[in-house]
Amino acid sequence: MKRIITGIGALLATAAPALAGGIERAPQSLAPLFESGNYLELSFGGVNPDVSGRDLAVFGGRETGDVAQGYGFFGLAYKRQFTENLSGAFILEQPFGADISYEPGASLALGGTAVEVNSTTYTALLRYKFDNNFSVHGGLRGSRADGDVTLVGAAYGALGVGSGYNVALDGTWGVGWVAGVAYEMPEIAARVSLTYNSPIEHDFDTTESGPLIDPDGPGPAPAMPLLDGTSQTTVKTPRSWTLEGQTGIAADTLLFGSIRWVNWSEFLVDPDRLVAVTGAGLVELEDTTTYTIGVGRKFTENWSGSLSFMYEPDGDDLVSPLAPTNGRKGVTLAAVYTRDNIKVTTGISYIKLGDAYAETGTPDEPRAHMSGNHAWGAGVRIGYSF
Repeated sequence: MKRIITGIGALLATAAPALAGGIERAPQSLAPLFESGNYLELSFGGVNPDVSGRDLAVFGGRETGDVAQGYGFFGLAYKRQFTENLSGAFILEQPFGADISYEPGASLALGGTAVEVNSTTYTALLRYKFDNNFSVHGGLRGSRADGDVTLVGAAYGALGVGSGYNVALDGTWGVGWVAGVAYEMPEIAARVSLTYNSPIEHDFDTTESGPLIDPDGPGPAPAMPLLDGTSQTTVKTPRSWTLEGQTGIAADTLLFGSIRWVNWSEFLVDPDRLVAVTGAGLVELEDTTTYTIGVGRKFTENWSGSLSFMYEPDGDDLVSPLAPTNGRKGVTLAAVYTRDNIKVTTGISYIKLGDAYAETGTPDEPRAHMSGNHAWGAGVRIGYSF
């Protein structure tokens, strides 16, 4: 049972978080903090999404082609047991990201539209275990992020003509915090933890450019570069709550699950010139709640594995072309090989991405229907206890 327990956090985080709500790619898991003794962990993998659709009839009904690009991920964690009650951990991960590109010339409505977002987060944690099976954990989280967005196509009207509108958000740092509590019953391999992640605020140096805009239409004033300029854009990554639990349900068998809520509605990207000209920003996302449940099983002295299911309910059918899916369902199969102090976890996930209508405009209007989409993810996690 111990080997299932020490592997179960890795099973949850190996591949299942691929393409979670909004632009989340990893759930900011604190699983290494609950490993026994001193522990070092390396993780890596990749995700191959397939997201496509068709313009609405008003734009000719053209196919968009596959707009979601594959990506890789990398993580590192180190946990140190200072005393019987006090431990700490350092975790490096890439929790947020986006890589969407509508092929120029394919979709009339959105062809040329693209977004790239990169982030790396560094978390330093302490955990203190009380004698009554309760523990508290918390620490600081630093994040470096950058982004680039281009809006092109007939769906954006005057904004999307020619090379369209572009905004570059230069790389910058932000700092937040994390705190939580856990309760354990080792005799039945049970643990429940609740963790809060604060927002992280980034102040991006911003460069905007776009087509000439005629402020008075056919009036006497000439078209002007109203979208061009430099400024600073403040963006908050969303706060979240994560409830995780596990318990033994039979000899060598473990039930586990999680509920994760993310406040995506506070994730706003409002570049100065875009808002001044159009009255709207780049991003409007709904809050998400993601549910995971699974079972782990020890098969031999060296091998154990798990099967888990993930569900994220659908929201509004109208979504941003920069995040063109709505809800998701997924399954993850993982295996753990343990020998001496080394533990190797491998996992593969299949995720069914919900249908949605990519929308633009004020009021919001559907421009393309994205349907029949999915993603595959695979990952490897190598842990060493000492």
